[in-house]
Amino acid sequence: MSIISRRDPHQPRTLLRTMVMPRWIALLVLALAIAAAFAALGKWQLERAYRAAPTQQTAPTETVRPLTETVQPGSLLRTERVGQKVSVDGEFVPGDYLVITDRLNEGETGFWVAGHLVTEQGDALAVALGWTPSKQKADAVAQRLNDEQRASASVTGRALSAQFPELDEDAPFEITAMAPALFVNVWHEMAETDVYEIYVVSDTAPEGLETISSPPPAQKVEINWLNIFYAIEWVVFAGFAVFLWYRIVKDAWERDIEERELAQAATDAPNEKVN
Repeated sequence: MSIISRRDPHQPRTLLRTMVMPRWIALLVLALAIAAAFAALGKWQLERAYRAAPTQQTAPTETVRPLTETVQPGSLLRTERVGQKVSVDGEFVPGDYLVITDRLNEGETGFWVAGHLVTEQGDALAVALGWTPSKQKADAVAQRLNDEQRASASVTGRALSAQFPELDEDAPFEITAMAPALFVNVWHEMAETDVYEIYVVSDTAPEGLETISSPPPAQKVEINWLNIFYAIEWVVFAGFAVFLWYRIVKDAWERDIEERELAQAATDAPNEKVN
C-alpha cells in the first residue's frame, strides 16, 4: 500500500511550486519568445557593426581599370588605389629588361625580371613580368627578351607604389628594389619622357618564369561602435524579459503568502477573544 504525500491546502506553496503552475509556465514561454526576439535583434546589430573586408571578387581593387584612370605619370598612387588591377597597352623596349634580386614569391626568395613599357601615350612604366628562384634562369630570360624585336604588348596586373632605391654594399651592381627612379638611369629612350612613380605586377609571366604572386591588399574591418552599443542593449532587454517573469512570479508567491497570513490572523483573532 503506497502512501502519496499531498500538499496541505492550508500551507502556502513554495516558490518552485508556484513557478511550475500552468499560467506561469505559459508566461515563461512568452518571456522566452520575447527574449529570443531581442537576442536575434542583438545578433543583427552586431553583424551590422562589423563591415567585413570585401572578397577578392567584390573588392574595388579587383575591377580592372585603365592605368590612366588610376594614376598619372609623376604622381603618387593614392592609398585607396594601391593594389588596383589595371590594364595598359604599349611596347616593351628591348635592352631594358632587368633582373631584380631578393624578391619573395609565396615565401620563397628569388628573382624578378622587369621590363620597360612605353605606353601608348609615350610614358615609361616599370612592369614586373615574372619570378624564378634561379639567378641563372632570370639572367637567361632577361637576355632572351633583350634580344627580341620590339613588339606591341597589352599588360594587365596590379599597380603598386614604387619602392625606394637601395644600394647593397656587398653587391653594388645588383638591383634590389622596384624603383623607377633608379631605372631611368639605365633605360633607353628616356629623353623628355614622363615616368610613372609606380610599377605593375603582371598577371602573366613570359616563358621560363613563374607568375608573381600578388594577392589583393588586405581590407580593413570597420567597426560601428553605435551598433555594438545597440546590440548590448538588446541582450540586456532579453535578460530583462526573463527577469521580469521571475519578478512577477515571485510577487505572486509573496502575495499568496501574505494573504494566507492575513486570513490566518483573522481566524485566530476571535479565538483569542473567547479565551
